[in-house]
This record gives sequence, C-alpha cells and structure tokens, in this order.
Amino acid sequence: MSEKGAITLVETLTKVSTQNRRMSAKIADTLVSECRDGNHPKIAGKWGYVAGMTLLALERAAVWNSEPRYSELVLHHMDGLIDKDGTIRNYQLEDYNLDMINEGKNLFSMWKRTGEEKYHQAILRLVVQLKGQPRTSEGGFWHKKIYPFQMWLDGIYMSSPFLAEYGRVFDHPESFDEVARQILLIERKTRDPRTGLLHHAWDESREQRWCDKETGQSFHVWGRAMGWYAMAVVDALEHFPMDHSQRGQIMGIFERMAYAIAHAQDQESGLWYQVMDQNGREGNYLEASASCMMTYALAKGQRLHYLAELDRKVVDRAYAGILSRLVTEDEQGVHLHCICHGAGLGGKKYRDGSYAYYISEQIVSDAQMGVAQSCWPVLKWRCGEQGKCEEIKRNSCGQTRKKQDASKVSRFMVEGDVAGGASFR
Repeated sequence: MSEKGAITLVETLTKVSTQNRRMSAKIADTLVSECRDGNHPKIAGKWGYVAGMTLLALERAAVWNSEPRYSELVLHHMDGLIDKDGTIRNYQLEDYNLDMINEGKNLFSMWKRTGEEKYHQAILRLVVQLKGQPRTSEGGFWHKKIYPFQMWLDGIYMSSPFLAEYGRVFDHPESFDEVARQILLIERKTRDPRTGLLHHAWDESREQRWCDKETGQSFHVWGRAMGWYAMAVVDALEHFPMDHSQRGQIMGIFERMAYAIAHAQDQESGLWYQVMDQNGREGNYLEASASCMMTYALAKGQRLHYLAELDRKVVDRAYAGILSRLVTEDEQGVHLHCICHGAGLGGKKYRDGSYAYYISEQIVSDAQMGVAQSCWPVLKWRCGEQGKCEEIKRNSCGQTRKKQDASKVSRFMVEGDVAGGASFR
C-alpha cells in the first residue's frame, strides 16, 4: 500500500470509529439517564441475569468510549451487592439456578480493578454452586433445581463463559472440560438435523408437556434461545487454551450452526424471527434480542477466525437491519423495539412451548432484556463511511416508514479487546 493510501485508511478508520463510539455512547447514556441518585431502578439491588447483562454491556461501553462514568456505575451497583465476606445479596445457592451465575461475569473485572478480596470470594461461591448443580444422567446441568432433568440453551450462556473465565484466571483445567461437556451435550440433544437449528430445551425424563415424547426436545426453535447458545460458545471459546482436546470440536459445531443461522435469516430485513423454524408464519415477527445476539455471535466468530467461510454479508445485513428497523432515537435517548418480554417452558403458569405460546408473549420496547444485547453489536463493529444511522419512524415490528439506505452501512470491522483482563472481542 502506498503512503498516501495508508494515510487515507487511517483517516477513514478514525472517522468510522468515532461514529460508532457515538452510537454506543448514546445507548449507554440512555441507561445512565434512567438512574436516580446513582441507582438504576432495574439494576440496583438485583442479582440476576438481566441486570448482569446490562452491567456487562456498560463495562464494555466504558472501555470502547474511554468513558469512566459507565465503569463507575458498574462498580457502584456491584459493590452494593457484595458484602465484605463475599456474600452475594439476594442470591441463594440452594436454588441451583443457572440464571444466577450470569451476573458473576462482572466479578472478574471488579476484582482486577479494585483488588478487593470480596469479589474473589463471590466468584468462588458461584463456582461452588456449579460443582453441586443437579445433573442429567450424562452430566448435563439442570437449568434450575425446580426443573428436574431439563437442559435449556439459556443456561449454557449463563454458566459456561463464567466457568471458562474462571478456568483461565485461576488455571483450573477441569473447568474447561466441564464447559466442553455442557456445550457439546446440549447441542447433541437439541439439534434438529433437518434445519441445523437448536430447539429451546431438552427434557431427559420426557415428562413435560412441552417436549416431544420420543426426542425430549421442545417443539420449536426460539430465536433468543439460539442467541443465548451462540453467544455462549464464542464467549467461552475465547478463554479456552489452544491445546484443549475439544476446542476444535466446539468450534466445528459452532461453524455448522452458524450456517444454519444464516439460512434462517430473513433476507429482506437481515433479522431473525421470534420462532426461527416458522419463518413467515402468521403472527411471527422479527425479534430484536435474538437478532442482536446472533449478530454479536457471528461477528465475534468471524473476528476470532472461528468461522472460515461464512459470507460477511450475513452480518452486514443483520447489523444494518438492527439500526434501520429496530432502533429509534429521540430527546430521551436511544430506543430498541420489538423485544419479546420473556419466554420459558413449564412452570406454575404452564408454558407449553407451542407456536401459539411463543407469539403470545408480550412485545415491548426498551426492556433491559434487549437493550443490553443491542449495545454489544454496536460495540463490536465500526460503521463504514456515512455509517451514521438515520432516524427511523417506526410503524410496526419488522417494518419502518423510512428504511435506511443499506449503502450507508457499508462495511464493518470487529473491535478488539475490552476491559477486565478478559478478551471480549
């Protein structure tokens, strides 16, 4: 490359980087603006997977934007949850609930940043839960103690990246073996060989009404559950030692799954449906959290060379679709629309896993469940020249009155390492 060309490239990347910093900062600023007396009403005093995801997104935004306010907000909320002896407030180990592991991912960066022993002790408490987590006959973690013999894709994301990071930070090889067991087992039990997609959950006992009595699989492919699993694999893999005997196998099943995800992508919008094995069916809709999650996972997989031949346009279309169809902006900040408020299986108010059930769950805007995920693709990509998103006047889910010109989201590059000693790429 000529000297002039090199200078032009540097100038372009600087401009592009600045544009994307503005968008990620806007998302983070919106979260900060919702705080009262330094506390976010949906995060403060809450130990759970949603609050944990939001804080993790803020921590990453702090590094990407060189903005200490975001990081200070994370520390403030985490500090209020961890007592001096490492006791985690509002957490009960005996529930054996994998959802409760997710917020623990923030403990590693807090420990590194402050050096306070309480964060170390809190990490160890969560590891104790995983050591005693109830299991299927082949060693798969039950999603919760109250869901006997059930493995959910959600739980792989909640626990596996945490345990993999523990294995790296504390030089504990057995943790990598455990993570590999969970990732590979649930893929084998939930995968549909016709589509290559993974069903939401698997019941070893075949007792639940939501499962197929022959396979134990739930009936449908829920978009967010696919997103949970895809993120779990890429986030866990980055901690694995290069010479681990199952690293390549995990990478291989991720690549196979990535092609299935690409095949299920809506070609017009670049997004993914709430129920991914029912594209175009009446009542189905393009869902925000799933689309953000899979965009993040595929982008990260390409950046880390886990995906050898996946067409780059799959991710380009997805990112452009998120900005043009799901995101709006006003004087109150950035908003994300078309978020499934929540979905599950079984429980007291029984959720039967039918198509009718998944599309019946409330569709909302600005729920933390989607906002945190929306921040991650922004943090991972740099828009090309003219990459600034136009303001969109939304009409309904998956539709806009004014579509962004795809040429204005021309090329994206995955951003590198972020905070806390971990390589969140």
